[in-house]
Amino acid sequence: MDKNVLLADDDQLLASLLNFRLKKGGYNVHHSANGKEVKEYLQNQMPDIIVSDIMMPYFSGIELIDFVRKDLKSNTPIIIISSAGNEQNVLTAFELGANDFITKPVSPTELLVRIAREINK
Repeated sequence: MDKNVLLADDDQLLASLLNFRLKKGGYNVHHSANGKEVKEYLQNQMPDIIVSDIMMPYFSGIELIDFVRKDLKSNTPIIIISSAGNEQNVLTAFELGANDFITKPVSPTELLVRIAREINK
């Protein structure tokens, strides 16, 4: 069965690369370039996993985790992507309920491995 991935990232280049690799890996991908789209999407449906950048317009990755865990009461796995050296964000992300964290630049192969690990838990 195909798994649905929500990819939330405003970096179009990275998003299209990851989108391509995830689809090749057999996933259905919904890409949102900003937090407002993400929120609207999640209010209508819950993907099998969420991959989100921390820095996004309107609604950050940190707010996204909080929204999914507290408002939507969902345990959907969340993998956070962020630029290196931002330890406070990483700690906050984990405290709020993120499942995993990947530093940019993101290796699509590594992301696929981590997604599979979270989905198959």
